[in-house]
Formats: sequence, structure tokens, C-alpha cells
Amino acid sequence: MAPRIPSDGIDDNRLELGYALGMDDVASRLARNVRSLRETRALTQAQMAKLASLPRATWANLESGAANPTLSVLDRVATAFQVTIEELVAAARSEAHQYPKASLPVKMRGTVAVRKLLPDPIPGMEIDRIELPPKAKMIGVPHTPGTREYLTCETGEIVLIASGEEYRLAAGDVVAFRGDQRHSYVNPGAREAIAYSVVVIARR
Repeated sequence: MAPRIPSDGIDDNRLELGYALGMDDVASRLARNVRSLRETRALTQAQMAKLASLPRATWANLESGAANPTLSVLDRVATAFQVTIEELVAAARSEAHQYPKASLPVKMRGTVAVRKLLPDPIPGMEIDRIELPPKAKMIGVPHTPGTREYLTCETGEIVLIASGEEYRLAAGDVVAFRGDQRHSYVNPGAREAIAYSVVVIARR
């Protein structure tokens, strides 16, 4: 009997084969990425399995490419590595890639430029470069309860106002504060001030 050809002209057998090959590719990418992430942390399979609250055999299957993990298992693995599930199954990228300044996202908050320092997101973390013109002020956005924020001044002078308290930062100074409260950044000087903000978002 000839294979059934649907109205769109695509053979069902070819679709099933393509799907199977696609799943095999995902499994191999998952195995490679899990193994690489573990090795860069200098941890054994047993140690990672314990961190992820998974059986040692399950972890071994993940790295062999023989596993067909559930979403729950993938979530545990991603949480143990502190990466996204997308990163676990991502295709391999080149060793290095240069990003021109213009390619990095930047938001204008009035006259203040807030530029993403990294091209790729880091789960649970935000890292920004803040450029404040002379006498500029920017109101911060409170984050979820338990969030910590770290502000360091690179050049110029910056005044951080958090819950009514003022913290004056010169070049090289760092202040750590609760990121879930009202806060603002002020450049009191006559020249541009540059700061870096690292926000560690609390997990619910």
C-alpha cells in the first residue's frame, strides 16, 4: 500500500522521522550542555544529582543523551545550575563573540542612560551601567521583597537615596541595600557620573 499523502503534500512518515530526529538533537544538546555545565563547576554527577534532588541514575541518563526528562526534572537541573531551561537545550555557540556598544539594549530614564552591561540575561540578576549627566536624578524601581542591590561608582560622584538615608559614593565606593524599597540616584557634580548596578532578585 502506498503511503498516505495528506492534502498539504507532506508524507506522515517523513514528519514522524523529522520529529524523532529533532528530539534526538535536543537530547544530545541537553547531554552536552549538562555535562559541560557540571564540569566547569568541577562537580561530580553524584554531587550535582544531590543538588538537584534527583537520583544519580537520572543524572547519568541526562549526560548520556538517553534521557527523556520531564519538565519538572529540567526545572530542577536548571535551578541547580542557576541557568534557564532554554540554556540547557541551546545549540552550541562559538567560543567568543564581540558585541558592539550599539547592539546592547539601552533605556533612557529622562536624561539618564541605563545600558545593559551583558548581551545575555542572567537568571535572577540584572546588571546595568548607569550614565548620569551633571545634576541628573533617576528614580529607582523597587523590586520584589528580599531583593538585594549593589551600586558601585566608577567615575564622578553619586548620591544614593534609600528610605530617606543618603549614601555618597566616590569612584570605587560600593553600597549594598534592599532593592525592594524606594530609592533614587543623584549626580550632584558638574561632570558625568558613571555607576554600575547589580540587582540580585529574590526567588519566590
